[in-house]
Amino acid sequence: MRKIWDVLSFRQRLLLPIAAMIVSALMSGGVALLVFSPDQFEYENEKEAGSARAVANALNAALKASCNPKETLDAFGTNLGNGEAVGYLPAGAAAPARTALSQGGRVPAWFVSNLAIPDLAKSYPVGIGNARVGAIVFTPDLSADIWEKWMGFLAIVSTGSLPMLFAAFGTHLVAGRTIRPMERLGAGLTRMREGDYDAIIPLTGPPEIRGYCREANQLAATLKQLSRDNRDLLRKLVSLQDEERRRIARELHDEMGPLLFAIRANVAVLSESASERSAPSQGLVEAAEALQRANKRILQGLSPLYLEELGLSGSLDALLRDARKQLPSLRIRSNIGRDLDALDGVLSQTTYRVMQEGVTNVVRHANASDMEVSALIDGENLRIEVADDGPLLPDLKFGRGLTGMSERVRALDGKLDLSRENGRTTIRCSLPIHPATLDQS
Repeated sequence: MRKIWDVLSFRQRLLLPIAAMIVSALMSGGVALLVFSPDQFEYENEKEAGSARAVANALNAALKASCNPKETLDAFGTNLGNGEAVGYLPAGAAAPARTALSQGGRVPAWFVSNLAIPDLAKSYPVGIGNARVGAIVFTPDLSADIWEKWMGFLAIVSTGSLPMLFAAFGTHLVAGRTIRPMERLGAGLTRMREGDYDAIIPLTGPPEIRGYCREANQLAATLKQLSRDNRDLLRKLVSLQDEERRRIARELHDEMGPLLFAIRANVAVLSESASERSAPSQGLVEAAEALQRANKRILQGLSPLYLEELGLSGSLDALLRDARKQLPSLRIRSNIGRDLDALDGVLSQTTYRVMQEGVTNVVRHANASDMEVSALIDGENLRIEVADDGPLLPDLKFGRGLTGMSERVRALDGKLDLSRENGRTTIRCSLPIHPATLDQS
């Protein structure tokens, strides 16, 4: 029973007791009819039954005193007839059918069938001498009595049920007006859970609910401010990380680059001056070249060397050219917006890094034959996609690189998704573009 109660709505819980009272009123009316109607039927027809008995006694007395009782009986039967409640039935004739319920057509059959109607038909013998020649029968028509009981039942039920029905209707309206503000409050809390703090919950309903709505609106304002502060802080952290990466990259480029070049040049001179190129000198040359390549790769990972020189669109084109050189068998289709160069440093760096991570994953791990990339400004959002036709990986989830990109994108209030659709693995990134993220220069 408790489980049923737990699944009932607020309105249903309010209306359930009223419905129970209405059913109780119907049942009490039915019980009253079952208990009292038989006695009422007998009481209401007692006088007519007595009249039939008096007629039978009078007829028997008249026949006894008559010189021609047969003629007297025929005259009596002709004048009395047998169509009324009291009639004469000759001996051997079939008893008239019970017509007590035949005129109850205005009353529902279920009501008539549930009435405890007693058998009120009476028969009083009529005789000439010792021979029984007929009977005075009393067959009451109870249609009027049944109609009266039906009206009484309706009166009982109406008296008890109509006020309850009006109460139920009023409860339904009041509950609706009470629940509606609570539903709006619930919808507002759901929007807050999803990160939408701008929608204001209307202050409607009873004072208690208005207070809850006011508190929810204040909570939304507080969460909005905290979210804005958190976003600004994360953006500053990302900006500081990029600045630190650029500083380290500049130092490696300015300090390590010349030193590595000098080492390689000197080793080359030494190896050329020797009469025979020895294995150690050749190893030094190869080690110097490997150091230069490693330094270039580290620089590229820390900060794109040509992002400021070529702009974002040019840097992405260069990234795709390098991918074609690394994997000539890979077919690459691209759609890079030329208006990307207007983005500020943080958004520009993030766009490049997301594209770089996606392209690198395809080239190194996807075993794909076709790759399609796009980076376009769509209204107030920057949308980045990298899709390939490589085989499905066992676990479709972010690796270390994409996890880092996801955190970076989330810091900029964006979204990064990895999905598998129509035989293609797709990385989708969406970044909001605010006026402050556009380079006004």
